[in-house]
Amino acid sequence: MRSASGFSLIELMVVVMIVAILTAVALPAYQDYLLRGRLTEAYNTLAAQRVKMEQFYQDNQTYVGTCVNGTVAPQPTGTYFTYACSNQTQNTYLITATGIASAGVPAAFTFTIDQSNTKTTAGVGTGWTAPTGQCWVRTKSGQC
Repeated sequence: MRSASGFSLIELMVVVMIVAILTAVALPAYQDYLLRGRLTEAYNTLAAQRVKMEQFYQDNQTYVGTCVNGTVAPQPTGTYFTYACSNQTQNTYLITATGIASAGVPAAFTFTIDQSNTKTTAGVGTGWTAPTGQCWVRTKSGQC
């Protein structure tokens, strides 16, 4: 007489339930991890562009003419964010980073920096809390 070997249906269902629970917990955490990693592009690009803007100002004593190709401060580009320069006057500018939804960063994520190094989070994605101070949000809870 041969004994049956293999898994019972109950054992298989228990394994499927365990995998489903682990996936339900791990997937959102992993997606948040990826998003926080993508946000660093905006932080780094805005900070680097600010340095370039100051270099341009040292040479020309104005911010007018920045964010143009061929200058020391060309228009920034990125993978997860689009960048725009505005309010360029002799003594002021504003650089804005806006998320690209198709690249995995909701367009609601918007960060700015100006000539005074004032960093602001103008918008955050669903489920995130906007920070209370002038800084760039780094966590869902609104911490900078």
